[in-house]
Amino acid sequence: MILTNKNDRYFFYLVSFSFVLSLAVVALGAFTRLTEAGLGCPDWPGCYGFLTVPQTALEQQTAAKFFPQTPLEPQKAWNEMLHRYIAGTLGIFILAINIMAWRQLSRPKLLPLLLLITVIIQALLGMWTVTLVLMPVVVMAHLLGGFTIVSLLWLLRLQLHIGPVSMTQIGIKPLYRLRIAAIVSVIVVISQVALGGWTAANYAALVCTQLPICEANWQQLFDSKAFLLVPPQHDSYQYGVLDYGQRVSIHVVHRIGAMVTTVVVLAMAWLCWLQPILRRYSWGLVLLLTLQVALGVTNVVASLPLAVAVAHNVTGLGLLVMMVTVSYRVGAGYRQSQQYRRY
Repeated sequence: MILTNKNDRYFFYLVSFSFVLSLAVVALGAFTRLTEAGLGCPDWPGCYGFLTVPQTALEQQTAAKFFPQTPLEPQKAWNEMLHRYIAGTLGIFILAINIMAWRQLSRPKLLPLLLLITVIIQALLGMWTVTLVLMPVVVMAHLLGGFTIVSLLWLLRLQLHIGPVSMTQIGIKPLYRLRIAAIVSVIVVISQVALGGWTAANYAALVCTQLPICEANWQQLFDSKAFLLVPPQHDSYQYGVLDYGQRVSIHVVHRIGAMVTTVVVLAMAWLCWLQPILRRYSWGLVLLLTLQVALGVTNVVASLPLAVAVAHNVTGLGLLVMMVTVSYRVGAGYRQSQQYRRY
């Protein structure tokens, strides 16, 4: 699709910039979580009752008066507020996308609307992350919400810039099989992302320090209660509330999920390799998967270095975006082939 209209180009640039900004929000969210800054500000949307981190002596005294149980740590507070500022900016851009989409009949409407709904839910999850003191299910949902926003923005960009690519040379039956495989692969990758979020939210990332599974006797320690989405009430969930066996259970399931995901992604990459028009996506899937596995192993052997842990989050997002791209291409090609058959 060639964007000849100047207004359409501006719309495309807005979507593209919002996509890049959403990547930054996800990376900053991971950084905030990994530096234990999720409760750097004990209130929402401000910080200790101010729009910014308290800086003057009077502001800090006021913060100490109203939040005596949570002493101000300026660095953590700034990490949290920077994430909020950029996330809020992204929300404004998504609102602008919706306004521009509805001003012109030819522009997509569904994806912008889904984006707006998702960013509103994401804002609520951000608030509940603080007010429910890092309840794991909220933290995991907040991560999935960020990944959803990135994926929807990328889908909108694909729809605007390129549109469906003809894949009639593949054939309707192979396309159908590719479409099913792509959908299954997306579901598997999302499930693994959710497991990663659950592992991080329950502070289970470092309970197993050996490969490939765990040094502990995890079969005997396994406890399905570790996966209860609504945990018993606690004053705070920071640093985790589950016992050792439950954290081992979560970590081991995440590792097994990684093995399953690896097999599924490699199978999808092989199916793409068999079709010349999809071969470049095969390379992308394999490279991202290899990087993600390497980062995951490094997290284990090097005890979760901050830069590596953030990169693990971002690369997981990249793998999901690549899988979404393949699914979009194959799905669009399949629908186009069906239309040709009717005529």
